[in-house]
Amino acid sequence: MPTSEQITQRFAYARAADHDAASPALYPVVVIGAGPVGLTAAIDLAQQGVRTVLVDSDDTLSTGSRAICFAKRTLEVFDRLGCGARMIEKGVSWNVGKVFLQDELVYTFDLLPETGHARPAFINLQQYYVESYLAERAMQMNNLQMRWKSTVTGLTRHDDYVELQVETPDGVYPLRAQYVIAADGSRSAVRRCMGLDSHGRTFKDRFLIADVKMKAPFPSERWFWFDPPFHRNQSVLLHRQPDNVWRIDFQLGWDADPVAEKQPERVIPRVKALLGDDAEFELEWVSVYTFSCQRMDSFRHGRVLFTGDAAHGVSPFGARGANSGVQDADNLAWKLRLVVNGDAPPALLDTYASERECAADENILHSTRATDFITPKSAISRMFRDATLKLAKDCPFARRVVNSGRLSVPTVLRTSPLNTPDETADAFSCAMVPGTVCTDAPVKVAGRDAWFLQQTGGSVFTGIYFCGPAEDVAACATRLAALTKLSLPVRVLIVISRGTRLEGAAMPSGVMVIEDVEGIVNTRFDAHAGTFYLLRPDQHVCARWRALDTASVKAALDRATCNA
Repeated sequence: MPTSEQITQRFAYARAADHDAASPALYPVVVIGAGPVGLTAAIDLAQQGVRTVLVDSDDTLSTGSRAICFAKRTLEVFDRLGCGARMIEKGVSWNVGKVFLQDELVYTFDLLPETGHARPAFINLQQYYVESYLAERAMQMNNLQMRWKSTVTGLTRHDDYVELQVETPDGVYPLRAQYVIAADGSRSAVRRCMGLDSHGRTFKDRFLIADVKMKAPFPSERWFWFDPPFHRNQSVLLHRQPDNVWRIDFQLGWDADPVAEKQPERVIPRVKALLGDDAEFELEWVSVYTFSCQRMDSFRHGRVLFTGDAAHGVSPFGARGANSGVQDADNLAWKLRLVVNGDAPPALLDTYASERECAADENILHSTRATDFITPKSAISRMFRDATLKLAKDCPFARRVVNSGRLSVPTVLRTSPLNTPDETADAFSCAMVPGTVCTDAPVKVAGRDAWFLQQTGGSVFTGIYFCGPAEDVAACATRLAALTKLSLPVRVLIVISRGTRLEGAAMPSGVMVIEDVEGIVNTRFDAHAGTFYLLRPDQHVCARWRALDTASVKAALDRATCNA
């Protein structure tokens, strides 16, 4: 297992065969940037059989903890990539947050109050661990080449491909790709090469990050103080990380000197004011930052697709940066596979742009509102904020107004053109509307405990059929097997109630029976006998019906792949 001392872990540079090729090879996809977003995209594509090259200008992991809060949805994506369990094992899981005004607890919130989910609302895990686990997984992939110390210095677009100029210790060589994913961060070299820019708002405030190594009695919760006695007129955020490391964010104000504030003689007194003069601790990493909320006008530029911080940026309040970037990659990978393989037209990639631009706008809105609440810029706005905080202790309505950073949740893609609207006669009463991410629940598969969500997604669409107690499961399976033979095969899950007898019936290929052991699946999907849901490869619901009709499923599948 990596340790916090391994943040300088280096990856071996190797001379690429393209250096010596008589003419440039053409790769289906090149991913630029080996941060969490680029690694996620590259692994996902490789798992789906797409030959991919990942290039990065560096040969090390990120320094400092940087992004530390990874949301439930991100962990579910990491599960599908084969490294979620490692993240959970190393990370600090948490669901509960507390908000303080001065030295008084205002209220407590629980981000995942219901049971029946495999993953917690969040884990805290330093970014260098996340990158390390993803990089190790990437290096196991047969369809993925990792090229370190490889800096993109030029980009030329052609009708059928994109040509990159890549600078390495052995000189410059051309690299061609049908499609390029730019995941090279907020200072994107790709964006600069193409003369593109992001637009938005920069906030005039500064925050100090102090990663402090210590043994402390604080619980594994998110604590946020407004105007605490140890840091008057400002805000403070506290998070626990692995290895006895604690993240402390101190608001400094716009006038603070970013160089001076990073010096130990400035940082240590601030930490002692929080912990007490007798506290024993070590400073592991310190940084001062400002932030912006901004995005590119469009995330797709022909054969070049922008993801993560290269496409959009938010303030750190709400943990929306890395989490939204991973969801970008999750949205894009399956669409690129279909387009590259000729199973969908390039227009499908336009829906990556429209869906994730919508998500970016939602994240920017929440992030901007949080920042405005945390850092009021006038006496009136501060008065409103403090009054709201005081009311929140006793008045639930006021708690909805308090904003210490509305934490990241997946965007519901309600207006996506890939959704098939509900039939007028099909009434549902649940959150699983077209456009939402599929929920989780405990189940049994072949008599063994399992989780529902982990039976879905990947490289194929998934159909979920709820089998009624009066139905013959084997007959249902035979009928549903037709969906597995469509031009784009659908994996079929048949959900049965606890204790339903199967009589040893063998299932057709591509059909799986799942036992809803606690009835949670049926409840969360508002399922009746015969209810059918269709999920995209990224586990978003794209259609649902009260009665299965193969022709309707085929039409929804065509719509969800822009083949209609």
